[in-house]
Amino acid sequence: MTPRFALALSASLGFLGVALGAFGAHGLEETLARNGTAETWRTAVFYHLVHAVVLFVLAERRPVATGPWLAFFAGILIFSGSLYILSVTGLKWLGAITPLGGVSLLIGWLWLALKGGQS
Repeated sequence: MTPRFALALSASLGFLGVALGAFGAHGLEETLARNGTAETWRTAVFYHLVHAVVLFVLAERRPVATGPWLAFFAGILIFSGSLYILSVTGLKWLGAITPLGGVSLLIGWLWLALKGGQS
């Protein structure tokens, strides 16, 4: 993975996190209230944004710590992504997928703790 690609994708995920946060607060307010999932949406946005920042920091390092970067990327997609979809659709079974994303986020953090950012 090139540093430029990692930075661009990290920044794009940060942008998307802010956009989804605003969209949830303003464009989906009724849907989230009807489904009772506003807090779930906020949790998805929080974890999305925190880990988008981590992706950006990792992408700034040379060489890019590809292993942890990919673990965090997958975690955002699976953890936050499943919560976003659950929030809008009300399909509660998606909650069974969410922990897989959480495990991916944990793997990213553990990788950094044990390897110090090495791939």
